[in-house]
Amino acid sequence: MRFFPPEWQKHSRTWVAFPTAGYTLGETESDHEKARKTWASVANAASEFEAVSVVVNPGDEQIAKRYLSSACDILPIPINDAWIRDSGPSFVIEDKQLKAVNWIFNGWGAQGWAQFDKDAQLSTAIANHLGVAVIDSELVNEGGGFHVGPKGELLLTKTVQLGKGRNPDLSASAVEREMHDKLGTNKAIWLERGLTRDYEEFGTQGHVDIVACFAPDGRVLIHDQRNPNHPDYLVSAEVRELFIRAGFETISVPAPDVLSDGEGPVDFSYINHYVLNNAVLLCAFNDPRDKEAKAIIREAYPGREIILLDATELFARGGGIHCITQQQPEV
Repeated sequence: MRFFPPEWQKHSRTWVAFPTAGYTLGETESDHEKARKTWASVANAASEFEAVSVVVNPGDEQIAKRYLSSACDILPIPINDAWIRDSGPSFVIEDKQLKAVNWIFNGWGAQGWAQFDKDAQLSTAIANHLGVAVIDSELVNEGGGFHVGPKGELLLTKTVQLGKGRNPDLSASAVEREMHDKLGTNKAIWLERGLTRDYEEFGTQGHVDIVACFAPDGRVLIHDQRNPNHPDYLVSAEVRELFIRAGFETISVPAPDVLSDGEGPVDFSYINHYVLNNAVLLCAFNDPRDKEAKAIIREAYPGREIILLDATELFARGGGIHCITQQQPEV
């Protein structure tokens, strides 16, 4: 039987990619420094709790070593970008063996600014490095576009898997069948849309991993925008109602107090955290809500240390801590 272990089950290691070029790295030396420090802070924090492998574009090894802890293993593989949750493999276990699901990666819906020729090969390259079987899928999909619960529940967003840039000719039932087959899940729950900012130029068009996720006890953590002046106020209400109707107990995690970064309404979210073997890496925004979110996350993941890491530079580039990490489950 094939299954995708929920993120809170034991890992053998965490995967991260190191920013190498493009909008993620930025245009100026100051931008480069901020990006490298931010990505490295996540990898280094994770390495305190489990093994960490960092994919580095060939030629960037010496640069990466200046920022990364010596505990991090560096693996040179050609990459375009550094959002390994999306371009890397989704690891499953089948017949007591680790396997790697290889979705089709096309730059978040073949967006005009995205370069993805190398990233489209990343899943297979990592699987080959590990010596594990590759399970190829014909579905255009990314790891940040779904979330798996403790009983095989599968969270999806209609504007992602069914979007015109990904799988416009597939029905919802066809997407469900393919994902259940590859992940071993059994019940799909569709969100109508994601957070507002995620539909702008460098967005993913609605990834679920900044909107909602399951806690180990089966409750659902939801992004709760409480300010009616923010466009996500209505999104939060819709998502809450969706899960209540579906019979799930929800945990509201407040959005940060900040509403805009000067360019528009922010999608800063504490939902985009990453669960390690004995800790949780939680996005922080130097915001009054940081401490409140930390307390909520601590209650949702009992026994784990909750570590706040500044994620403003990540969100400025289109994602968060969950977006730049990928778990490899222990078999």
